Amino acid sequence: MIRFLVRRLVLGLLVLWLITVAVFALFFVAPNDVARTLAGRQATPETVALISHRLGLDQPVWKQYLDFVWKALHGDLGYDYYHQVPVTTIIGQALPVTLSVVVGGAVIWLVLGVFNGVVSAVRPRSVVDRSLTVVSLFFYSMPTFLLGLLLLYVLYFRLTLAGVAAFPAGGYANLGDGLGQWLLHMVLPWFTLALVSAATYTRLTRASMLDVLGEDFVRTARSKGIGERRVVVRHALRAALTPVVTQFGIDVGTLLGGVVVTETVFSLPGLGKTAIDAINQQDLPVIIGIVLFASAAVVVANIVVDLLYAVLDPRVRLH
Repeated sequence: MIRFLVRRLVLGLLVLWLITVAVFALFFVAPNDVARTLAGRQATPETVALISHRLGLDQPVWKQYLDFVWKALHGDLGYDYYHQVPVTTIIGQALPVTLSVVVGGAVIWLVLGVFNGVVSAVRPRSVVDRSLTVVSLFFYSMPTFLLGLLLLYVLYFRLTLAGVAAFPAGGYANLGDGLGQWLLHMVLPWFTLALVSAATYTRLTRASMLDVLGEDFVRTARSKGIGERRVVVRHALRAALTPVVTQFGIDVGTLLGGVVVTETVFSLPGLGKTAIDAINQQDLPVIIGIVLFASAAVVVANIVVDLLYAVLDPRVRLH
């Protein structure tokens, strides 16, 4: 296990290094003159040169890259070009918002998806199975932004017109403002994210459960007189969760880099919306910082998923 973990960590670090090279290369290959953009069109060459010097853009590319990597290893991702705020501070302010959306949505879509998938697999080709399939396909085909706007229209706009102010229009409430306010601001983003994702987990769990229910060890458990519920939950479901965990790790790791559409629809100042604002302003240090954080989240999520394989399915062996 230790050897496997060390190998995965080394591969993860290699992936992160390649990402830093690619991102930094794009930073310098990009045709935009950062110093000129910040100085404005009417700036003199002396002003542009001064800004370039302060940002270290007049140094050789290899030296800038080494400085960038060295600072990143020490938690220094540079400064926001426009406000001179550390990038780590910006990420630290936006991360709790993204975590709130991702964690809450992930719990909902995992519970809904696994439960519906198990029910469909236990009763294949039944009315329940076909109904859940239709519902899953409906939400799977629904664009996230459209679902979010529909929820806002029905649960905020229409209810507010009817005199029932149940949900806010958007924005984020800190936990310091009260648990109730935080939950009210999170409910619609959670279900917007969860309903679309739960459809994938329903189909994935159903397919995996149907395969596992036909395995010899399941038939053996049934022949020993073990109750059907215990066979499904204790034996079949545990083995069937392997592909679900794989998908879950990838989805959560990816979304931690920013739930762009959901955060934009509900005006949540998370990493996704911060990245969009940075792209519009050509604030490259912020973009690079968020890309590196998102990449690290995906790498860590994949390592955790690999380690969970042996726990969920004893047949899996690490090589």
